[in-house]
Amino acid sequence: MKKLLIVSSLLLASGCATVKDSTVTETKQKKAAVSQTLQADVVSKKYLKRKVAIGRFTNETKYGQSFFIDKNNDRIGKQAMDILSAKLFETDRFIMLERADLAQVEKELSIGGETSLKNAADFLIVGSISEFGRKNTSEVGIFSRVKKQEANATVNIRLIDVSTGQIIYSESGKGIAFSEAGSVMGVGDKAGYDSSLNDKVLNAAITDLASNVIENMLDKPWKSYILSSDEGNLIISGGKSQNISENSKFTVYKSGNKVKNPQTGMFITLPGKPIGNIVVLTSLGDTPESEISIASISTGDFSQYIASGDFSSLYIQESK
Repeated sequence: MKKLLIVSSLLLASGCATVKDSTVTETKQKKAAVSQTLQADVVSKKYLKRKVAIGRFTNETKYGQSFFIDKNNDRIGKQAMDILSAKLFETDRFIMLERADLAQVEKELSIGGETSLKNAADFLIVGSISEFGRKNTSEVGIFSRVKKQEANATVNIRLIDVSTGQIIYSESGKGIAFSEAGSVMGVGDKAGYDSSLNDKVLNAAITDLASNVIENMLDKPWKSYILSSDEGNLIISGGKSQNISENSKFTVYKSGNKVKNPQTGMFITLPGKPIGNIVVLTSLGDTPESEISIASISTGDFSQYIASGDFSSLYIQESK
């Protein structure tokens, strides 16, 4: 009798598909959006913030497309844009500028009698969802059934330096998310369509590339410009929102000459040369668009630029 029970138990076990808890599992990413070291640096040191805009993020796949949805109602593309924008904002190193809904912002400004926005970004991000799909699989045993839903996505982005118009970095990220549910002898979870997988797989794909995008933008030197002069002091763009504060020190550079590469037909700007140093006295303004700082000249001769009022060939960077 005991042998019969043992054999029956073995048959029952072999006839069952593997059943896991009905949970959603995201694939382990090779990269984190922001590493713990990066977050610690943000807390311990104030970085000069770069201005970033996401120009567009489109869904280039057939998924989510419909005859009843026009090109301006790209829900998946907008969702990807919001996820990336949130991840950049969370680092506290960037000023995110609105571009996707700029028409609505300018409409509100016109209602209040204000002029349109004139706030250029340092970096522009454009991206697309190049792969997006779902599939269902089942594992069936004699006494059990497991249903698995899986979503996968591939996201591609390009990073553009607004001052030159050149693509300085490109990256792709992939993500996979799945959920599964099962039953034994008719008892267990019933798996319906899991719409949350769409959100989770986009988040996973963007997380896969966000860290490299952030680090690449931070590798580029923070840059600002001289707007004018006042009683021997220089007025520069930027203020508190970019973490410019009293006693902030900057080096002033004269832009290098532009030379044309005959092989590509493109112009290349040669490295600038330092001509002096300045120290911030105070900052004015309430928004990134209106903020300025007044700085005194600590080293260097700026007399010819002050006399002419032309500072277009100069730019400033954080002193090392």
